[in-house]
Amino acid sequence: MPNAIKTYVRCVDAVNRRVGKLALYLVFVMMGILLFSSISRTFFNVPFDWTMEMAQFTMAAYYLLGGGYSMQLQAHVRMDVLYERWSERKRAMVDVLTSGFLIFYLAVLLYGGISSTLYSLEYGQRNYSSWGPPMAPIKIIMVIGIILMLLQAVAVFFKDLAKARGKELV
Repeated sequence: MPNAIKTYVRCVDAVNRRVGKLALYLVFVMMGILLFSSISRTFFNVPFDWTMEMAQFTMAAYYLLGGGYSMQLQAHVRMDVLYERWSERKRAMVDVLTSGFLIFYLAVLLYGGISSTLYSLEYGQRNYSSWGPPMAPIKIIMVIGIILMLLQAVAVFFKDLAKARGKELV
């Protein structure tokens, strides 16, 4: 494989590793928000409108920003009916073929995400709830997460292509 592809794979892996490890801490942020909500409601009888939605947004950011990292670690769900029995090289060949579907899906998702984010920014879209937070921040995070996952999908494609040819990329 050309050096440019090797550099691309190393850079994408490094970025997704860092972002993914930072995103792991968002679970603790979400837990803190929910704990605050429980304490304020139970002990002080002061419910806050924003806590549940903020916890949902934090969880969404967690899995959107961690998607590329989980793909890098091969921690995503895979149905191993036949896959487990195949050789490493045959798995890589099948993964090369199916990567095209994933990359297409992520590209369409990115197109829709960008469109939705631009709409949200242009019209100041707010969520229809009693708190009514602006939707642009979570949509921007969504687009960033999709971009990171798309970049990682392309990197995994190159790794699988090298494996299918009987070589290691990195």
